[in-house]
This record gives sequence, structure tokens and C-alpha cells, in this order.
Amino acid sequence: MMLVAPCAIGAEKILSNELKQLGFVPETSASGKVTIGRVVFAPSPEETALGDAGYFRAAYRANLCLRTADRVYALLARFPAPDFDALFVGVKAIRWQDWFRKDTRILVDKVRTHASKLNSEHSVQGVAHKAIYECLGEAWRMSVLPETGTEATVRVYVESDEASVMLDLSGMPLHRRGYRTAGGEAPIRETLASVLIQTMSWRRKTPLHDAFCGSGTIPIEAVLYAHNVAPGFGRDFALNTLNPFMGDAARAMIEDERRKAAAAIRTDCLVRVTGSDIDPKVLISARANAERACAIAGKALQSIGIDARIPRPDFAEASFEDLAAPYDTGLLLSNPPWGERLTDKESARALYSSMHRLFLEFPGWDFGFITSHTEFEQAIGRRATKRKALKSGNLDTVFYMFTKER
Repeated sequence: MMLVAPCAIGAEKILSNELKQLGFVPETSASGKVTIGRVVFAPSPEETALGDAGYFRAAYRANLCLRTADRVYALLARFPAPDFDALFVGVKAIRWQDWFRKDTRILVDKVRTHASKLNSEHSVQGVAHKAIYECLGEAWRMSVLPETGTEATVRVYVESDEASVMLDLSGMPLHRRGYRTAGGEAPIRETLASVLIQTMSWRRKTPLHDAFCGSGTIPIEAVLYAHNVAPGFGRDFALNTLNPFMGDAARAMIEDERRKAAAAIRTDCLVRVTGSDIDPKVLISARANAERACAIAGKALQSIGIDARIPRPDFAEASFEDLAAPYDTGLLLSNPPWGERLTDKESARALYSSMHRLFLEFPGWDFGFITSHTEFEQAIGRRATKRKALKSGNLDTVFYMFTKER
């Protein structure tokens, strides 16, 4: 069986590289084309050799360790679906009873169709839902299924007349790491911040500064990445409520994976990550978020008998206009204000124009800025070395990279 990891559109290669680094095997199409917005992958060869047990271990490890994926799904089936009869038969043939308890509330939460005869998402959703419940009713000999338990969500994609049926193993999106307080949404998702860090090929020994740090997302994700802290330590996943992950053996497997991830945390490396912002209120949140993130890492270390502390990133109240490079080389990586309304766009353009001085104050540094503003390069007065279009949620953005030849 295979797994599926959705990601920001444009981040597929970054996610694929991360999967390879973790030992997973990304699927490559016969044409070599990248599937937009997701990567299908297999467990590591060692996990594959273990059969179902290895698959479930890989599913948990992916949720625990992936930084740039939005979720992780179990790919339960792929089959030709030229019509609704074929769709119904294919969905019903899945052994849904192996995954769910009898009181699970199952929701087909998202359907996508593309270049297919089946082009009504609502109809595909209804047929898939009926097939799932008919399968379970027959398996459990029940005419009516109670829906009083935990919710489980299923996605169905029909592309080029082929259906892919996926079961959500994550629950809350993976950008919700567990270190941000309730109601404290970040202006940039944690998963997208990790995409930017990895796109810049940042190395932990290189100083990193965020000149518009807000609630601290980029510096916090950089610190977790530098110390190899698995991003999922501070939360649970939807798979914890599914049958394959509920027995004693499964719980032992989960604890074993958490111990391995804790043992992989690096505490012996020099990391210089900082952030600054002109707003003192957001810095209060940044420091609190960083404290929780690093405390979660500390608890993971304590679980394997290591009493070590992950250094927190330093945050300072400062305008970008008052900054100067603390080191000869480094990376300045920021998510500056975008300006979504017309008047704000004009203010944003003025801000970007004044940001030109950063290149003068940080002469030996590389830069990365993400924005939806279409005139960013004209405003800042420089052509980017490289640009990458990224879409996370409904936001169309471009990541502008300014790098030195070394």
C-alpha cells in the first residue's frame, strides 16, 4: 500500500526530497511529470519488508516527522472509474471494516475531478459515501450504522478517469504543530515556513534572521529543523482512533517511533536563529510560541533519559530600518506584509522600496522574501536570483530568492 502527502502547490519537489531523506520512496510517474499539490510515496524498503506492520509504522512516522506536508493519507485504492457504477464497485471493494469501529462517523470531506467523465463532485461524493456505508453494513450485518464515535474523513480524486480513494491519517492539518496558542493563527503556515527554509538549502551553522518575524513561525521552524526535532511531538493524529493503531502492539510501535525520533534530536550544534519585529505585542506571542516548541522538544528528550535544553531563538523589538548584519554571512528570510487591499498594496509597495537598504546593511547575506504583491521586484529595486510560485490554501504567492555566488 501507498501513502499520500498533500503540500503547497509548487512545493512538491521539496516534499519529495524530504521524503527521500526520511527513507521513504516517492512515486515517480512514467512521464516524469510532478503531480500537482501532493506526493504519493511508499514506506522505506525495511518497512515494506514488514508488510502491514511496516506500513502502519511508516504512516505514523510520516505524520510525526514530515515538516513540509499538509497531511498524510492512506491510499486505499486506485482503480478505473469511467462511470458511477465503476466508482461504486471500486469504493465498496475496500475493506473499510479493517479501519473503523462500528460507531465511527465517516465523512467524504473532499472530492476533486479533473479531465474525467465523472465531473460532478457532489455526485461522486454521494456515490462514494453510499458505497462505504453499504460495505460496512454488510460486513457488520447492520442496516443502520450509529455515528456517535470519532469522525474519520475520506477524500476521493477522479483524474483522467482514475479514482484515488484516501483516508485521512492526520486529522488536524500538520501545520498545527501544537506549540501555538488557541486563536493565535500565524500569517504563514508552519509547513510553508519549512518549505521556504528547505528551498533556501539553509544549513544549521548559517545565521538566520527574520526581519518581520510576527509570531515567530519562521525562526521557530528553523530552530526545530536545525536541531532535528520532529514537528509532530506536540500533538496527536487521526490515526490514533483507527483500528490498526489501537492495539497493544500498535501502541508499542508508536512509542518506539517516538523514542527513535527523540534520539535523533541534535543538542550539540551551534545554531544562531533570531527574529525581530516592530510590534511588541506579536513578540510576546513569538517568545511564548518558541518557549512551548522548545519545551515540547525537551520533554521528548526527557522521555529517553536525556536532560538537555533546545536553545530558544532570540527575538528583539526593532524596525528593519534599524538592523545591521551581526555576522559576515547568513540568511535573511522573511514574510513581509503583503497588503491585500488597494490602499494596503500601496503601503506595501512603499515598504518594499525602503527594504532595499537591507541589501546594503547585510552585504554578504542571502535573502528570501515571500509575498503575493505582483510588483515586489520593481519596488525593492532588485531582480531575484530565483523565483518560486507557491500556493498554500487560497493564497497565490511568489518566493523571491536573492543569493550570492560562492
